[in-house]
Amino acid sequence: MHDNRSRPPHEPWANGWAQDTSRAPGTRRLWLAGALALATVVACVTTIAVNREGTRDTARTAVASPEATVPGLISFAAPSAGTASPVRHQKAPSSPGPTTARPRPGVSADAASPAPVRSGSPSAGPGSASPRPADVRRSVRSVNYPDRYWHVSDGYVRLDPVRGPGDREDSTFKLVKGLADASCYSFATHDGGYLRHRGFLLRAERNDGSALFRQDATFCPRASAFPGAVMLESVNYPGRFLRHQNFGLKLDPWQNSDLYRQDSAFRLVDGLA
Repeated sequence: MHDNRSRPPHEPWANGWAQDTSRAPGTRRLWLAGALALATVVACVTTIAVNREGTRDTARTAVASPEATVPGLISFAAPSAGTASPVRHQKAPSSPGPTTARPRPGVSADAASPAPVRSGSPSAGPGSASPRPADVRRSVRSVNYPDRYWHVSDGYVRLDPVRGPGDREDSTFKLVKGLADASCYSFATHDGGYLRHRGFLLRAERNDGSALFRQDATFCPRASAFPGAVMLESVNYPGRFLRHQNFGLKLDPWQNSDLYRQDSAFRLVDGLA
């Protein structure tokens, strides 16, 4: 049995819809493709321009800096003509710097010590208690232990308080011109000996007339960080200064510390005896 019900018409003229014939099929896709292609071209042009500018900057840097190298080449930097050789000894106005030296055979019994090289440090400046050697009697007082003085005890020099006449005599020295350098100091004891370092320890011994003894018994005054005080540098071991440690006197290399500056600063005062 056939269905005779009416069906909606399919013809455009029947339902009022008509195809738009004013625009070609696929126009929207063409616009999208064109926009994508244009964006790609702009990105490529921008990348090329940036790379070209970077190349120009590299070229300018290479021209401005003679040390610049061309990419892809291995270069070996030549030593600078203005490089100064290291200074072996620094001056010591208020805080002398460390010095390094090599041992010199046959000069000192302290074979493992730095070599005796004359330091360029200046003498103690104005305001420091450093009288020029004139055979005067002096006692040596510690800066950070002002009640203690250099004191000869059993042949060694210690930093001790003065308790009686015997201590006063053993704590008083004749300040004379340096045995190895007249611009420096030597300390003569009341019994005819001298203070000298041996094994880097300060002790009192008789002068044996040797060049080694004269050098070991000569100390040069250097400016201290404390007013009225001096540091005493070994003439044959520049860079080593007399300092007290555990109240014993010894030669010790310069150390950039407050404790070292205090331990190595002394005031030359009137003799106690």
